[in-house]
Amino acid sequence: MKNKKLHTDFKEAVEFVNSYESPIPADVLLKLYAYYKVANKNYNHPGSKTPLINAFKANALIQARNINREEAMKSYIELVNLELKK
Repeated sequence: MKNKKLHTDFKEAVEFVNSYESPIPADVLLKLYAYYKVANKNYNHPGSKTPLINAFKANALIQARNINREEAMKSYIELVNLELKK
């Protein structure tokens, strides 16, 4: 994927998820969260007031730690297409 197209496709996928009205399974949400954070180079600690949610988010980020920004964008797009646009 060309860089500009990748960024456009990623932005569209994020907008799709943000407007998605059905419940999204927790495992998919956590993967989307991790890919989004890596794609946006946002490595801040999870900000939930619930420690258990923070632990799950931190674990998702740890699992995605070895991918670069472009891979994270591609993975986010692929996950949206596979799981939400069925």
